[in-house]
Amino acid sequence: MDEIYFLREIDLDTKPKQELVVFENKNNRWQERVVSPRVGTPTFSTDGKQMFFGRSYKERTKTGWSDFKRLGPDFEDIRIMRVTASDNATIVIDEAQENSTLRYSKLVNGVWQAPKPLPKVINTGKYNAHPFIAPDESYIIWDGQRNSPKRNADLFISFKQSDGSWGEAIKFGDEINTDGADFAASVTPDGKYLFFNRTISPDNVDTYWVDAKVIENLRPKG
Repeated sequence: MDEIYFLREIDLDTKPKQELVVFENKNNRWQERVVSPRVGTPTFSTDGKQMFFGRSYKERTKTGWSDFKRLGPDFEDIRIMRVTASDNATIVIDEAQENSTLRYSKLVNGVWQAPKPLPKVINTGKYNAHPFIAPDESYIIWDGQRNSPKRNADLFISFKQSDGSWGEAIKFGDEINTDGADFAASVTPDGKYLFFNRTISPDNVDTYWVDAKVIENLRPKG
């Protein structure tokens, strides 16, 4: 909880440039540092030792972040937007296309295995994207379009069953989903808050948060 990463767009003489910025808490003071020009939207392993950028990632070293590494040849043909990781070295990935498929991969002996599709209870409809897997792999949240003639995105969740399978997709309620696009959800490392994006207008996307108890309220009882 000592670092905040975000993307910032700077208008340089009408030629916008995006950069990756970090605020670091050092000696009880927040300090800003530009990490690099934008190369993707970063996500992190739960131990904070890996920073993912689609098909690439960096590893934390004693002096900062390593050079870019690749997930492996089995990922090269997938246009990955977001990588999400569990405590147990499982990653879930999406792809940037209409009939998209969410896939998962496990790290075995230091090598990411060929990604496999998640079941149809998750991969149904269009634009399935921006997954978030719980650190303990008890649920996956993602956004997609189902049974809607309008191009939008709603947030869904699937809970891991006692037999290891994934349960039916459950759509978040009106406190989360709107007529617009609600997408790119994630839960804070302490498990207390759910953050997500919402399209307010064609040129404005805001970030919202709610108490993560909304997740437990959807969990099937029994």
